[in-house]
Amino acid sequence: MIPLFGDPEADGKRDILEGRLLWTAHQVLRAGASVVVDFGCWVAAERWAVRAIAEHADAQFEMHVVDLPDAERRARAAGRWESDPETTFDLQESDHERALAVFERPSADELHDGPIPSPPRGFGPWLTWAAHRWPSFPDLSEQRR
Repeated sequence: MIPLFGDPEADGKRDILEGRLLWTAHQVLRAGASVVVDFGCWVAAERWAVRAIAEHADAQFEMHVVDLPDAERRARAAGRWESDPETTFDLQESDHERALAVFERPSADELHDGPIPSPPRGFGPWLTWAAHRWPSFPDLSEQRR
C-alpha cells in the first residue's frame, strides 16, 4: 500500500486492492494452479469468505497462522521499519493496541477445516458477503463453477 499510495489505508484503496487480489487468486485457482493469499484477514468473517472463494474455484483451502508472542510481533514490526521504511510504516503503541482489539483469533473450526458457518445476517452466501467486504470483488454467488 505504501509504495502504491504512500499510505497504509489510502482512503479505502486497501479494500479495493485486496478485492482485486482475491479475484485474481480465484481465477488462478480455477485454472488449476495454487495461490497464497498473504494479507491480514483479521476477523473470522474475512477468513471464512476467503475459504468460500477458494472452494467456489474447486480448490482446497489451507490456513496457516503465524502466532507470535506480543513482544516478538512488535520487534518484527520495528525491524521492518528500521530496515525498509519505504515498504512499511512506523507502528506506534496505539497502532499495536488497536490491532489487538480488532483481531479475532482463528477458531478450531477455522484451523481444522471445520464446517463453514452462515455469513453475517443480511447476506446470502459468503460470496455475496465477500463482494460487499471487498468492493472490487465480483459477487460470484450466481456464477456457475
